[in-house]
Amino acid sequence: MVRSPRPGTPAPHLPRGTTALEVVLDNGQGAPGCGCRGFQGYGWTRWAIQSTCFKYCSEIHVGSAGHPFRTCKGMSSDKRRGEHDWGSTLVEAIFVPVEAYHLEDRLGKRIPHDQRFAVPRIPALVELCIQAGVNLPEYPTKRRRKPIIRIGRNEFIDANEDDLPDPEPYRLEHPILEELHDNEIIAPASPEEIVALAEETLEAWEIVRDGALKLMKSYVVRVCGYCPEVHIGASGHKARNCGAFKHQQRNGQHGWQAAVLDDLIPPRYVWHMPESGEELQRDLKSFYGQAPAIVEICVQAGAKVPEKYKATMRLDIGIPSSLREAEMVV
Repeated sequence: MVRSPRPGTPAPHLPRGTTALEVVLDNGQGAPGCGCRGFQGYGWTRWAIQSTCFKYCSEIHVGSAGHPFRTCKGMSSDKRRGEHDWGSTLVEAIFVPVEAYHLEDRLGKRIPHDQRFAVPRIPALVELCIQAGVNLPEYPTKRRRKPIIRIGRNEFIDANEDDLPDPEPYRLEHPILEELHDNEIIAPASPEEIVALAEETLEAWEIVRDGALKLMKSYVVRVCGYCPEVHIGASGHKARNCGAFKHQQRNGQHGWQAAVLDDLIPPRYVWHMPESGEELQRDLKSFYGQAPAIVEICVQAGAKVPEKYKATMRLDIGIPSSLREAEMVV
């Protein structure tokens, strides 16, 4: 979700309930309507397949009950001996909202520290799509139709575009940003529809990741080497809001480096539940695999496991039925 700037500072915002993935899918070429169907699929999985979230740390689990592994490092974890206290989860736990500053001119000056609250923050994936050519009336950006003219190492001027015809207005057949309420989601009525919708949801997830990876090869994305802060642009901003380890020594400055796809779209890996439906056992932790949360939800709903995730899900490894059988494994 889009975080508002300082109170009293007006800033555009996305409709409530809209995610960055919806914007990309609704604007995706060659896949019309894929975003709507894909996220309707996730909507019903929130009811059909339960997902739980820990109250004191960021770990999540897809299933009716949380896993038994003592991996909690949150508040008062020593009193609970690392055990989790599971509760209900939200969409932000599955699709991690990664935000970035919106640049009205991606070739302009870097955002200084004293303007960090004046510049709106939007989902980083949406900002990447805007710089790639998507026009959103809520977030204007400068478009150049001629190459810039450099007059120095860090100085340039815009080329004269008076000889070019006026650009045609950008018109959309349907709005990109559209709010989808839970009561508008139609749950599937049969097991066949559940499987089909799970397949579409998984396909939408792969379309978004593949499309974002292609855009990252043409448009620079930066990430801080100390914290998860992401910036869409050739050089990172100057806002000193890094709170990672030893940030006092750097005066809160970020250490910018090239980002990878998982920095822009965090997959949020969860434990893969066995096909037998048995609950996970603490002593057999080394035999279980993991998968992104959205992939695990779709697989439990009946979708086929994509080939690229079979290695991390460890589907080729047999799970012992007891600890004694596990100790006999050579």
